[in-house]
Amino acid sequence: MNHQSERARRLERISEYRAARRSGNSASEAREQVDDGDEDQVRITDFAAKADFEIRQATARGDFDNLKYAGKPIPGLGTSLDPDWWVRGLIEREQLSGLAPAPFRLRNEDAELDGMLDRQFQESRVREILEDFNRQVIDARRQLQGGPPVVTKTRDIEQEIARWRERRAVRAAQAAEVAPQQASRPPWWRRRRRGLG
Repeated sequence: MNHQSERARRLERISEYRAARRSGNSASEAREQVDDGDEDQVRITDFAAKADFEIRQATARGDFDNLKYAGKPIPGLGTSLDPDWWVRGLIEREQLSGLAPAPFRLRNEDAELDGMLDRQFQESRVREILEDFNRQVIDARRQLQGGPPVVTKTRDIEQEIARWRERRAVRAAQAAEVAPQQASRPPWWRRRRRGLG
């Protein structure tokens, strides 16, 4: 027991010596605390005490203040062991898309397809997008690599184009209703000249 307490005291003095050297104190003051033979012996044998001392020093300096998860649970800690945890973390941090298995990616694309089609101005482009989507769904169904099943359905191109035309007509009617209200008001540069705006 006495041997261990002496060893811990020696380690602490060594760590203080190193900290004094790093902080700029004179080497003669630091050398008085520790002789070189003890430092080599302890450096090889007890890394845990040195690490503990370094952590205490860093805490005293404030190196651990304002960390991202200070006082909060670390996300994902305590859940089941996932061999691809780092890949999932990278995808979440970098917000990568297109890396998911085809069934998941196709479900997301299917949900966003109407919005994408509504942003198109030409029927030929709408047709191309629908043909590409259907091709991806069929290719995903043909894969023999396993994984989750593909539940996304192909889209009927003619029916989707008819729906696209209807949505476009509704938007044009809404724009026509708003246009007379805006036309009655003079442009901003004329209002400014007259002192209206």
